[in-house]
Amino acid sequence: MLLKDDEALLRNTIRALPDSPGVYLYSGEDGAIIYVGKAKSLKKRIPQYFKKDVTGKTKVLVGKIATVNTIVVNSESDAFLLENTLIKKHQPRYNILLKDDKTYPWLCIKNERFPRIIKTRNKVNDGSEYFGPYSSVKMLRTLMEVIEKLYPLRTCRHNLTEESVHRKKYGLCLKYHIGKCLGPCAGIQSEEEYDKIVKEVRNIIAGNISFVIKEIEKEMFAYAEKMEFEKAQTAKDKIEILRNYCSKSMVASSTIKDVDVFSITSDKDIAYINYMKVVNGLLVQVHTIEAKKKMDEADDYILTYIISDFIGNMRDADTVSKDNNIREIIIPFIPSIDFQGVKYTVPRIGEKKHLLELSERNLKYYILEKEKKKSLVDPEFKNERLLTKMKNDLRMNEIPRRIECFDNSNLQGTNAVASMVCFIDGKPAKSQYRHYNIKTVEGPNDFASMEEVIFRRYKRVMEECTEMPQLIIVDGGKGQLSSALISLDKLGLRGKVTIIGIAKRLEEIYFPGDEYPLYLGKDSETLKLIQRLRDEAHRFGITHHRNKRSKEMLKEKRKDKKNGNR
Repeated sequence: MLLKDDEALLRNTIRALPDSPGVYLYSGEDGAIIYVGKAKSLKKRIPQYFKKDVTGKTKVLVGKIATVNTIVVNSESDAFLLENTLIKKHQPRYNILLKDDKTYPWLCIKNERFPRIIKTRNKVNDGSEYFGPYSSVKMLRTLMEVIEKLYPLRTCRHNLTEESVHRKKYGLCLKYHIGKCLGPCAGIQSEEEYDKIVKEVRNIIAGNISFVIKEIEKEMFAYAEKMEFEKAQTAKDKIEILRNYCSKSMVASSTIKDVDVFSITSDKDIAYINYMKVVNGLLVQVHTIEAKKKMDEADDYILTYIISDFIGNMRDADTVSKDNNIREIIIPFIPSIDFQGVKYTVPRIGEKKHLLELSERNLKYYILEKEKKKSLVDPEFKNERLLTKMKNDLRMNEIPRRIECFDNSNLQGTNAVASMVCFIDGKPAKSQYRHYNIKTVEGPNDFASMEEVIFRRYKRVMEECTEMPQLIIVDGGKGQLSSALISLDKLGLRGKVTIIGIAKRLEEIYFPGDEYPLYLGKDSETLKLIQRLRDEAHRFGITHHRNKRSKEMLKEKRKDKKNGNR
């Protein structure tokens, strides 16, 4: 906590804030920066943190603030870009945390004379060009294979300065003799010729493949006119390799040329952002980013932050001149901040809408794959996710840790019984299963039988102070559900526990007071768990009913035999 003198100094700092766009930095008592934020007006934004009605997370942050520093900039977009840079530099504890991009591979054109082209997971600020990150290692390997087939680039780590090449310091290696390198180390290949190859490679990496094909076609025809048919054939082979690579890439659109696509979805703790890069109608890059929330950040803020990061660091080098410098970004909603040179598009129909849907579909599959992997490592995670989904699907206020399901069973009105099965944390708790012999109902009356069983079960639960379920399921439609509600009313439990009925005909779910049932999809995990409970209750009840009927029949046989002997 802050000392009184510190609090007074902090208040005076806040009063002196400028009414200008900028970035604010909160530091703790040890001087370390714990939060970085941006504001359209520093004077209006910063005092909002110190109000009495702030959320719990903000209270925790405010309790650790010792000093406030500000940086004034020209515009809100400049503030966002500066905020992005400072967050990456200081990694404050209470800012959103992006999953480390170093876990993904990059393709690098080294900053050196006769540059090498390599794969790397370490992005170093050494002046080299980095393309990526690539979410698929397979995609990157395929691209590297295409480059190696097309162009004889060096792979050695020699420092090829003008002096070392002139002195022929390095001897020719095996790659030169098998035609995989043209010998720049020995001065056989000039720097101009090598740079021309690197320029073509740069275009291929950036997705400008059609441009490269056109250039190679020009060379092919030029060689043919000069009667240099071997070189013309080599150029033709290069074109076929590139076209084959294009055919394996996803053709996004025949009319859309160069766009970037972003989509976002989030839960309480993590936001997932998908980025797709389209160049000349080809989808050349797909990447999903995770952002860990620290202060309940809204999707608008997170998406704008990611776009600012993209503008500053993730924009690939384009070597083909364009008619304008405006970059179009397709997104699900318009962010709160505009950036210079960026045009936002929120499509409603057409090919751009299909691109956005493709991005959203990639997000969905990414999350499902992540959950699947986590379920394999941690089975408890699968149950937790399922129960959370069930809570949302059934409009419950709490997760159904304990679920009890009831079913009636009788044969032409005789030997009427009921069963109750219990699942705890999504798993059967067989020691909690119960059988009931119907005592107060004559004849085949499922409604009255359900009313009796529900009353007996929860009257005993209340008397013995045992655990009450969060969810009660009755096998049947409106009739059985209404009968169960009568018993809950008598016990004063209505509204204190969620109760539903499941009808067998269409597997519809009935809620108390709702005129129309809820229909869950056949693939719904919630419906599958409810069906499993219902089927287990039916199996358990039928087993008890058969045993009871067998005992009754055996008793009758013994009675008849005894009477016959007399």
